[in-house]
Amino acid sequence: MEIIIQSDSKEGDKVAARMIAGLIRRKPDAVLGLATGSTPLGLYRELVRMHREEGLDFSGVTSFNLDEYIGLATDHPQSYHRFMFENLFNHINMATDRIHVPDGMTADVPAFCADYEQSIRAAGGIDLQVLGIGTDGHVGFNEPSSSLASRTRIKTLTQQTLSDNARHFADPSGQPHHVITMGIGTIMESRQVVMLAFGANKADAVARSVEGPVCAMMPASVLQFHPRAHVILDDASAARLSKADYYRWVYDNKPAWQQH
Repeated sequence: MEIIIQSDSKEGDKVAARMIAGLIRRKPDAVLGLATGSTPLGLYRELVRMHREEGLDFSGVTSFNLDEYIGLATDHPQSYHRFMFENLFNHINMATDRIHVPDGMTADVPAFCADYEQSIRAAGGIDLQVLGIGTDGHVGFNEPSSSLASRTRIKTLTQQTLSDNARHFADPSGQPHHVITMGIGTIMESRQVVMLAFGANKADAVARSVEGPVCAMMPASVLQFHPRAHVILDDASAARLSKADYYRWVYDNKPAWQQH
């Protein structure tokens, strides 16, 4: 696990964007796993800028999104399908038939989840998975107690996640309580993982995930077992790490060929 601490989220977004851009330039048909929520917004803005100003070409890229609310149509203001098109897909040249977002309106959730897993396998697997982290350590919508071997499936959201996300809904009483999410086992099969966490409210979850024991009650901690996991933080989210100074020293002194 590589811990990358930057002064603020804008600098962290640039590091993550360089990783993704480097992958696409090396492998134009790369498969990306993408996240939603407020955390990756800056990353997506930077990727759009790189597309417009630097010619970053997404025409051969395939994407799979982590999750979606059950019961929200694609045009619902809070659907993750709409989020992705408004914040990324409408602004880059990714082919629409290469874009995959879970269908929150599917009539057969188990069958859809099995098909989603098969689609990932058919695409050759995910080369780089973007993640955020919840204040309780969830990744995707794999809430605490999720199996570390889980696959794409339905999950019931915790009260904490519902509370954290209520601000996005004009009427919180209409917020769905169920989602489709990639499983932890699915995420762990990605060849590379980039997890972003910014702000003081993420500091406890970050510290427990990076320096605490690996356990299902802190789902993001499983990334300690991933061979190529990068955790990109700002100073506020890194505040409770006991080895923060060491992580900074390591990153600042990387050989040139290892730098992002």
